[in-house]
Amino acid sequence: MIAMTEHIGPRNIYIIGAQCTGKTTLVRNLSQHPELVLSDNPPTIITEVARTVLQEHSFTAQDVIDPIRTLELQRLILQAQYSAEKTALNDNSGTSWFISDRSGMDPIVYARKYVAEELWIALLQSPEWIEMRERMILSTVIVCEAGGEAQNWLVDDGVRLMPQDEEDWIKVDEGFYNLLDREEIPYHVLSSSISGHPERIEFVVGHWKGAR
Repeated sequence: MIAMTEHIGPRNIYIIGAQCTGKTTLVRNLSQHPELVLSDNPPTIITEVARTVLQEHSFTAQDVIDPIRTLELQRLILQAQYSAEKTALNDNSGTSWFISDRSGMDPIVYARKYVAEELWIALLQSPEWIEMRERMILSTVIVCEAGGEAQNWLVDDGVRLMPQDEEDWIKVDEGFYNLLDREEIPYHVLSSSISGHPERIEFVVGHWKGAR
């Protein structure tokens, strides 16, 4: 059994959501925000672990839609996210914190879309997710909304799985809200209508400061 450690440092920040909604750019901008990084206790930045898993284990974007391949892929991503968070928190010191590009929920959202119910439910019952869920409950969770002006960011980079169409994209977006609600994790939706970098940064920082 994996033990939770009480969080006594600043609240962690998770930037999550469907593909092509500006998450990585937002995390990069947050990593340069003076109020976050120029403190006595700056955050560790957890970059997207899925890309590393795809490369290290020879998965392709199309494997995401294959029920057999995607279950293994999403399990590996879940484990990689767990390891990244543990490393960022300096082995349970309880004083470190992080800003994460994605979360342990992301692979479960995609697994839910492509595999049988009992299989993605098993991911929710894994000890890694149980610990990460508790950590997310104590964090500032931002969901970058799909649709609207975010359509301008729908660019195929050859690595990520692109949505079939806008309806498919919105279904992934809704999948995040559904699972967050199911797991009783508080979150804030960063509207796709907020497209300017300064406004997106201040949205996150404002909610993070308000929760401290």
